[in-house]
Amino acid sequence: MTQTTTTTSLESSPTAAVKRLAGKRVAMVTFSSYPFDPRPRRSIDALLAEGATVDLICLGNKNDAKGVVPVGVKVFRVPLKHPRRGKFEYAIRYGTFILISSLAFALRSLGRRYDLVYVHNMPDILVASSLIPKMLGAKVVLDLHDPMPELMMTIFRTPEDNRSVRMMKRLERWSIARTDLAVTVNVACKRIFSSRSCPAEKIAVVMNAPDGQIFPFREARLSVSPKQGSDRPFVIMYHGSIVERNGLDLALDALARVRETIPGAELRVFGSRTAFLDLVMDKAQSMGLQDKIRFMGPRRLEELVTEIEKCDLGIIPNQRNPFTDINTPTRVFEYLAMGKPVIAPSTQGILDYFDKDSLLFFEPGNAAELAQQIEYAFFHPREVLEIARKGQEVFVEHTWDRERETLVDCVSALFN
Repeated sequence: MTQTTTTTSLESSPTAAVKRLAGKRVAMVTFSSYPFDPRPRRSIDALLAEGATVDLICLGNKNDAKGVVPVGVKVFRVPLKHPRRGKFEYAIRYGTFILISSLAFALRSLGRRYDLVYVHNMPDILVASSLIPKMLGAKVVLDLHDPMPELMMTIFRTPEDNRSVRMMKRLERWSIARTDLAVTVNVACKRIFSSRSCPAEKIAVVMNAPDGQIFPFREARLSVSPKQGSDRPFVIMYHGSIVERNGLDLALDALARVRETIPGAELRVFGSRTAFLDLVMDKAQSMGLQDKIRFMGPRRLEELVTEIEKCDLGIIPNQRNPFTDINTPTRVFEYLAMGKPVIAPSTQGILDYFDKDSLLFFEPGNAAELAQQIEYAFFHPREVLEIARKGQEVFVEHTWDRERETLVDCVSALFN
């Protein structure tokens, strides 16, 4: 395990005159990389801005993100790769990480106690790393990014009554029971957790809104569609994890359907290369669409802003499955922050916040409906502009400034 020391100052400052967490010592753990995972990064920044200091245990090595750690943070990186294979490999790597983080927090608590342990799932059982600090008086927060049973059903195509899924639900209940506060990403997830693991009053919703310092609000403006024969392409953008559940293959099928009506349509794909991407690109080649889909590779959040500005339309082509049904993709807000219209699936996690006046919807898994909405966006720019403006009205109700206040209010209330 390697340690990164502090190197830069934090730019943001709390809105309140009194820092609500001044002097609080926080232990945080996440089975992801820092600062590349946005939610832990934003929660750290929020706690620092209120006067706390943070000891973070995460994945990575000593060469990761050198020189970008804010003052007030000590980062301990565990050099384990994130598992991408079967359930057994997940269990072994999770178990190793939990053991290391538990020992580290226990030993550091002996010298000076922690006031708060902030745990990011997955897995839920990472809460075990808080047991010794909690015995010594620390409060515990579990930030539930994703419901693990639904994600397991989606990734491994496992039925709900499967023994592994039932075990995940039991671990979820056990983990939340050992916390003082559970935080999750949307009201759909809150409904799930409160229905099977804890009272609703124990759960706060802090959405994955984009950081306004990175994604500055841009007023939606009329997009002039390229004319027939024009050299300018009609740019459709996809960014995020390139996995089957997120539906890049569905976007390709929709692209094939619009190539006659929108000859200049071009799909630009941003994300890390995966085996699923290779399958999609092979399919594009077989369909004669290799010049209509461009894999652009991964981008930092700051770089994505420029790419979104260049696009005409953002798409969330999710397939229907137990996980995407309850997901509210941050990408929706990222497109809207930059004034771009968005096509999204009509799933509960999105419908809880948006309606047909604020997003362009298609039935998840239906390539024909996705294609129809792409054509509508191309041929009806004024109508789509109004939809984007309505979508921005929803976005401004859930900016990170507002979500951060919710987080800090809930955490600071634990010490009142």
